[in-house]
Formats: sequence, structure tokens, C-alpha cells
Amino acid sequence: MLGAIQGATELLPVSSSGHLSLLPRLLGWEFTALPGDARKSFEVALHAGSAPVVAAAAVRLQRRAGERPDAAFLALTLLPPAAVGFMLERPIEERLGGVRSASIAQIAAGAALLAADRRPGDRNRATAGDHLAVGLAQAVALVPGISRSGAALTAARMRGLSRPAALRLSLSAAVPVTLAAIALKGARAVTAARGSRPPDPSGEACGRPLRPALAGAGAAFASALAAWPLVDRLERTRSYAPLAAYRIAIGPIGLLKT
Repeated sequence: MLGAIQGATELLPVSSSGHLSLLPRLLGWEFTALPGDARKSFEVALHAGSAPVVAAAAVRLQRRAGERPDAAFLALTLLPPAAVGFMLERPIEERLGGVRSASIAQIAAGAALLAADRRPGDRNRATAGDHLAVGLAQAVALVPGISRSGAALTAARMRGLSRPAALRLSLSAAVPVTLAAIALKGARAVTAARGSRPPDPSGEACGRPLRPALAGAGAAFASALAAWPLVDRLERTRSYAPLAAYRIAIGPIGLLKT
């Protein structure tokens, strides 16, 4: 179920991490009671499952628009979140990783997206400045509940990009950041697991957490693939107001449960 939730929300500007924090708490699942390292390891598996679909969606939109990935521009979207994540990921998770913080972030991010989308914008090609602005926005999105794609869309619309161009930029920028996050969190999860567990020659202890992680990754891939048509609808949409309103609406629900 968590994989299905993450995969579908990863393609939309609604914060998959915020939903993973909020929904288990609302539904009374025991996932929120697991140690932080265990939850993070599982979330790494979920993001690894949905990442290929996000990358494929980004490539398809760019080809449709006659664009090609630019390594220098993508570096501008990667460097800010990579630097902030490397230095501040743990403090951010410890202080802002709770349901209350994620709920407040959902409300704030929804309001920001709504305000940005009301601005006029018709540019169809992103510049270096646009990529840097999106990179800075994705650094802010390290706070659970902000949403990388939502922050990228907000920044792109604020800078005057059209909705299709903003969507292409947000998806293409999400790919290197997601892969970097998977690598960083995966390495930390492996280090934590090795340090907290005695050797097990049988391998049985390794298999127990591996099975749900594989199941979650598979579910995330399948649900992201099923949500693929939503990307086409987002490309044609005339307003992000419904998505922004959804984010603003679910925030208070999380606050009531804290």
C-alpha cells in the first residue's frame, strides 16, 4: 500500500514524502512506529521503484517538445539540493520530519503553487537561471511535505515559464536529484544496518527486511506506471488550482491528528 501511494504521488506535485508521513498516521498503521533508519531504508526502496517511470516521463515530454537534456543545466538543478541534503538531511528529518511539520508544509506549498500559477507565463524554453531557481526550490523541498516537483513547478511558474515548460523542467530536474537521494540515503541505510546488526551467516535476517522493500518497490513502479496518463493531463491543464487546493485541504487533516 505504501508503494502504491508513493508511486502515484511521485509523478504529481503533491509530495510523496508528505503522504508517506501523513497517511499511515491517519490510518493507524504501525509504519510510523518503526525506527527512523528502518523507515528511511524502506522509503529508499520505494523511490528506486518509481524513479524509472519518472525518468521515462521526463524523456518523453522533452522529446515531444524537441528538447534534449543539458548536462550543465541539470547540474544547476542538482547542486543546491545535493549540497543542502549532504549537510543538513539528518537535522531536517529530525526536526521537520513529523506529521505536524509535513502538514504545515503541505498547506504552505499548496498556497505557494496557487499564487505562482496565477502569474502570467508563456516562455517555452528554460534558461540557466530557471534551472538554478528550480535547484534552489528543490533544496527547500528537502523538508517533508514540500514536494520536489511541486517546488520546481512553483519556481518555474514564478519565473514566467508556461505550464508545459514548467512541467518538463520539474520532471527532468527531479531525475538527478532523486537518483542522488537514493544513492545517499541508500549508503547511509547500509552503513546503519551493518553497524546495528550482528553478522548472520544464514542471511535470514537480511531477507526479512528485503522482502517488504522489494514488494514496496514493485508496487511503487506499478502505481507510477498506472499514473502515467496523469502526466499528459498535467501537460494540457490550464490551472494547477485543483492540485493546490488538494494540498491545502489535506494539511489541516494532519494537524487534527497530531
